[in-house]
Formats: sequence, C-alpha cells, structure tokens
Amino acid sequence: MRSSLWSAARTLPFSTPLATALACTLLLSACSKEQAGPAHTPPPAPVGVVTVAPTSVPIEVTLSGRLEPIRTAQVRARVTGVVQKRLFTEGALVQAGQSLYRIDPAPYQANLDSALATQTKAEAALAQAQSVLERNRTLAESKMISALAWDNVQATQRAAQADVAAAKAAVQQARLNLAYASVQAPISGRIGRSLVTEGALVSQQEATQLATIQQVDTLIATFTQSASEAMRIRSTIASGTLKGSTSAQVQVLLEDGSTYALPGKLMFADIAVDASTGQVLLRAEVPNPKGELLPGLFVKVRLQVARSERAMLLPQQAVTRGTSEDTVLVVGDDGQVSKRTVQLSGLLADASQPHGPQWIVSAGLKSGEQVVVDGFQKIRPKAPVKPVPWPAAPAKDASPAGAAASAPQH
Repeated sequence: MRSSLWSAARTLPFSTPLATALACTLLLSACSKEQAGPAHTPPPAPVGVVTVAPTSVPIEVTLSGRLEPIRTAQVRARVTGVVQKRLFTEGALVQAGQSLYRIDPAPYQANLDSALATQTKAEAALAQAQSVLERNRTLAESKMISALAWDNVQATQRAAQADVAAAKAAVQQARLNLAYASVQAPISGRIGRSLVTEGALVSQQEATQLATIQQVDTLIATFTQSASEAMRIRSTIASGTLKGSTSAQVQVLLEDGSTYALPGKLMFADIAVDASTGQVLLRAEVPNPKGELLPGLFVKVRLQVARSERAMLLPQQAVTRGTSEDTVLVVGDDGQVSKRTVQLSGLLADASQPHGPQWIVSAGLKSGEQVVVDGFQKIRPKAPVKPVPWPAAPAKDASPAGAAASAPQH
C-alpha cells in the first residue's frame, strides 16, 4: 500500500513541496490504521459469588440486659448491743449458719438467767397449788368445804400453770436474744464489705444493716424485648412461615464480644407490657460455678425464638443495609448484575460457621441464584461479570501454574 502511494505521488504532473507533504500524511495515516487492527474487548471481570439454597436455621434475637444474683440477703442486727468482733473476711464465700459478728452477749445472758429463775419460782408455785388442789379434792367431794373455796383452789392452780407457761416463754425469748447476739449468715454466698466495725452500736429497733450476701453460683439475666417484635414473630409462626422454637437456651454475650461458655435457661416472660417503654421483661437463669460473671454486669443475650425451614444464608458483606430496604447483587444467566431487595429474619452468629456471622434471608431470593459477595469494585454498568465461587477453593498443587488456575482473578 505504501509503494502504491509513492507511485501515485510520482505520477503527479509536477512535483511540489505541498504534494510531497500530502503524500507523507496519507502514508502515515495508512500505517497507523494497519498497526491498530480490529477493536479489543476486555474479558468479563471475575466476582466472588455464593449460590443460595434453602436450609433449616434457627431464628435468634439479641437483647440487652444485666446480671443479678439469684438470691440476695441483707445481714441485719436482731438485737441491740455493741459489736465485739467481725468473724469473716470481706469478699469471701460464707455458708448458711456461719457466724459473722459477735454482739456483746452479757446483757442477754443475764436476761436468760433471770428468766430461768422466774421459771423455777413459777414451777414451785405450781407444785404447791397442785398439792393444795389434791388435798381439797377429797374435801370437796365430801362437801367438807364450800363450793366457793373449791373454786378458789382450782383457780389458783390454773394461774400457777399459766405463770409456768409465761416463764417458759420468757426463757425461750431470752435464749433467742442470746443466740441473736451471734449474727449468722442467712444464706450461702459471697459476702461484701462490712458496714460496721468493732465497737459500733447496732440496734434492733433500727435493724442496722451489717453486710450483704449474694448467691452468685447462679445468676439471673434480666433483659427486655420489644413488644412489637415479639408479636411479629408470633404472627409469623402462626402463619406457618416459621416454626416455634422448642429451645429455651440463652447464650450470654460479654462486653468484649465473646460468648460465655455455659448456656442459660429462659425462666420467665412477663405477662404485661411496660407502658412507659413498650418492652416485655424476660429473665433467664445462668450458671456461674467458677464466679466468672459478676452481678450488675451489662451483657447481651442471644435467644432462639423460632426456626425457619427454607431460609437462605448470606455472608454479612453480601447484604447492603438501608433505612428502608436491604439489597443484594444477583448475577443473572447472561452474566449481568442486578440489584434485588431481600427480607432479613436475623443474624446467625454460629461459631461453627467458617466465614463468620451470616444474614438469614427469608424472602427475595430463589434457590440456585448467585449472589455477589466479593469484587464489588469490578462491577461496571451493563458489563457482564464472571461468577467465581466464594471463597475460592485452595490450590491442589504448589506449582505456579496450579496456583494461578485455582486463585480468583482480580
């Protein structure tokens, strides 16, 4: 082609600089067209996808709450006196019936001795009245004494019996007061700091608090759930979309995001909604044999409320959350990517899942569809993509060729 152009230039009737320049321009244009060749089309960009399929998964909710001891007892003074000694170590475990404080017992020992003496005197008076009664019984039967005299003898004997009973009751009260001078633990548990010191005067009338014991081998998780959410789940179960859960287990999530090893058990759900918050109160019992959990700790609890038999699972990064809708990107048969609105039923945070928590999709997808999980930055409008299973399968051999064949292209 270049030789034909030069030949055409030579056949011009006259040679001028303008004709020479024109010939050179035509030659360069022809050369550039020959080098460019046909137009180049880039291959489809690879994107990581998962193929969804229906599966049976639990529907769980995560709620916030606090831990409380299963039992709390305030140690209070039951008699008035001066604290002589504290008999426990603050923060230690104590057993029910263990002595915690000793209040000065001398006044109560004296009261007991006085009550015992009064009882002895009353018993002697009763013995005398009983003897008089027996002597006068024969005289009364023989009409040797008047009816009035016989009535007085009987009344005296009954009064003596009543005095003995009152004396015994006084002795019992004195024994109790003396026993109360040794303050004992009402329950087993961990005792807090002492609120009084030796030499402090405690009072029965004011019921002075001495310490607090909390039973912490089992804790109560108190949490709330939105009444509207609870009603929505119940209606979904009633419609047959979800199955009611038979599990009453509760998983405790700590503040650092870890899951407590021992599951709890749901004990109680309030029958009324709090009018001020619109929440329903729930309580769960959580075992704490090693004392790893502390009362008052803020936690989150994961509760299984239902089970879906035809749910789809998607990794978290595959779903775009919005204020009005949640969407995913689906690869069609033609390789084109389209946006799809989906309905989520919760987050499945199962430790057995190799790729972390997954969204439970209850509506919006069909079995066998491919959803984009990785490579969003490679997607272009109206440009086809190449779906690659996510995550990519590991290479079967260590050779560069094998590694290149098994790894996804970027």
